[in-house]
Amino acid sequence: MSREQEVERVARKLDRMVMKKNTDGALDLLRELKNIKMSLETLQSTRVGMSVNAVRKHSSDEEVQTLAKALIKSWKKLLDGSEGKSSEERKKEGSPVRSSSTSKDAGSSEKSSKKSGDSPTTPTAPTAPTTPTAPTAATPPIPQVTSFPPASITTDSVRNKCRELLVAALQTDDDHKTVGAHCEQLAAHIEEEIFQEFKSTDIKYKTRLRSRISNLKDQKNPELRRNVLCGNISARRIASMTAEEMASAELKQMREALTKESIREHQLSKVGGTETDMFICNKCHGKSCSYTQVQIRSADEPMTTFVVCNSCGNRWKFC
Repeated sequence: MSREQEVERVARKLDRMVMKKNTDGALDLLRELKNIKMSLETLQSTRVGMSVNAVRKHSSDEEVQTLAKALIKSWKKLLDGSEGKSSEERKKEGSPVRSSSTSKDAGSSEKSSKKSGDSPTTPTAPTAPTTPTAPTAATPPIPQVTSFPPASITTDSVRNKCRELLVAALQTDDDHKTVGAHCEQLAAHIEEEIFQEFKSTDIKYKTRLRSRISNLKDQKNPELRRNVLCGNISARRIASMTAEEMASAELKQMREALTKESIREHQLSKVGGTETDMFICNKCHGKSCSYTQVQIRSADEPMTTFVVCNSCGNRWKFC
């Protein structure tokens, strides 16, 4: 198993712990990550920084929190250091100083001084073995920039303003720095998906964007923002999600509890009734029902039967 596959395996286990809200065993996984020599390319491709940060926030174990903070801090140094070096290396890449760093380059420069006609082609021979290795080590942030295809550029002031608001929502906390997400391109893709659906910046377009922005900025629902940043939820998916789908786990549980309570109150509101299994509910198809008979027509007409489902509270009239 390669180093990147090993890191992905640990990250998936940490994500499952956060989803189950049980971080038992997280300390062993963090120690395993500590022993792995992390590269910036592996850090950005596996998004393990986000998984470690999520475990740190959900765990009550001080040792887990301390180790998670130490790992994130060391990975941030790796990211900051590589970004600082990238500009310097790009300058060196275009300067003739690089060609004189080895003994072979020194020999080629002597030959070029003797043969002025060969001076344009002489530097290409010694730089051939060094050119493939220098850019890969000097410019590791490239995967971060190309993780999303370039979005279309628009001159519409309304669309540009919406993209700025989406960027601010995605940058609500420091998770985007940990995973190295390109918030500007991600926000542009989300806005473009919404615009392609409505084909205009009308009230429906603005309402859809407002709901995305408010849910991404919600401090009580950080999981939605993290899943969008790390790519678990695509730009197309977040652009079309309903309010119920974007809601936090806590809010979903609250809504479910309120629904059950309203059904229970609806069932308790019925007056009397005789339980029976002779009727089948046309909604939940259950047979646990109660019925009452009322004479609502003339005396020579049969009584009208009212049936209530004891499972879902559905009511109907049986004649």
